[in-house]
Amino acid sequence: MELTNAGLGVLLLAFFTAWEGTGSQSLKVKRTFPSTGIINLGNRDNKWTPLMNISTKLSEITRITSHFEFRTFDPEGAIFYGDTRDGQDWFVLSLRGGIPEMQIGKADILVSVTGGPKLNDGLWHKMELRSEGMLVVLEVDNKKELVVGLHSKEAQANMTGYIRLALGGILVDEKKLVFQFGPLMDGCLRQGHWLNLSSPWDTTLEVMPTACFPKIKKGSFFPGTGLAAFNTSDLPGPSLEDTISISVNMSSDDWSGTLMYMQVLPSRSATLRVTGQSKAKKLSVTLSTESGAENYDIEIDSPNFHLAILRNTMTFKLHNEEIKLQDNNQDFLARWKEGMLLAFGGVPGDSVENKGSDYLEGCVDSIHIQGNEVDLDEALFKDPSVFSHSCPVS
Repeated sequence: MELTNAGLGVLLLAFFTAWEGTGSQSLKVKRTFPSTGIINLGNRDNKWTPLMNISTKLSEITRITSHFEFRTFDPEGAIFYGDTRDGQDWFVLSLRGGIPEMQIGKADILVSVTGGPKLNDGLWHKMELRSEGMLVVLEVDNKKELVVGLHSKEAQANMTGYIRLALGGILVDEKKLVFQFGPLMDGCLRQGHWLNLSSPWDTTLEVMPTACFPKIKKGSFFPGTGLAAFNTSDLPGPSLEDTISISVNMSSDDWSGTLMYMQVLPSRSATLRVTGQSKAKKLSVTLSTESGAENYDIEIDSPNFHLAILRNTMTFKLHNEEIKLQDNNQDFLARWKEGMLLAFGGVPGDSVENKGSDYLEGCVDSIHIQGNEVDLDEALFKDPSVFSHSCPVS
């Protein structure tokens, strides 16, 4: 059976939906979260839906100023959103390339402005948003960085009703944005003061947000409970030399579990799995094909590895070790273009309740495909427990 890329994407999404549904069932219950506490914007998979929100009458607002401290290594994502008139007038603050971006829709006006310092340096930055008449001002670390001036007689005539605020997403259709961006944000907020409101945020998350790490370093953290998976047709394809290159880099000395898993779809006619454990100083590479399975155990000091995929061969390199995995019944390059399942951190279908589960617990410094660093926020599926851009520093 031949599958188009779009058809394969639907198949994979259906697979993950069924997988997630096999666990414990839970209903979405409205919860509250302190507005002044430390808030983790990450650890979720509902891309555009805000992490939490709050609503109040405009007549109760006496101060059009919000300020908070913000920390991230993530270059792109939604931070803060506000609107009136049920989303007819709206505002969103996000990062693009690490730089602050404000987008505003006000009646018949659409505005987008980007500028200021790069904020994805892992340090805490003080941010303030305020309205000064017809101006919207963004201050970063007590310095005025962005100023947007706009005026609409239509909007001024309708300053009644409710104002809505949200964190980590937006409350209007993303098609209304001037410029699209990836909304998922692995970042933290603290010491927030939202207008003059003191009521807590509302959230319908089934699980409350994970606490922010006291100290962080750049990387992707897998806590041993989930994975991130891609459709290879969405990733860079073969180079001019007809080779696909995958590199996984780790500097942590405390990790265990599945680093990478690749599967030819729709059947399991060929799979590649890389697992290991830092304490045992061992890495295992297994290729399963229709003719059987080959397993290699490698003694390691560091788990950094490189995989070169050719038409019928995969060459696995780690330090001075080189393993060639051959399958003449497969055209791996063609399969890559059509779409294979490529996962980091575990094997899809496993679960924490399954005794055979071997999810990765540890920090991955970086993953590169064809020389391009992989952003886990762009995965077809990412477990909400996985931190895409930050790792804890013990």
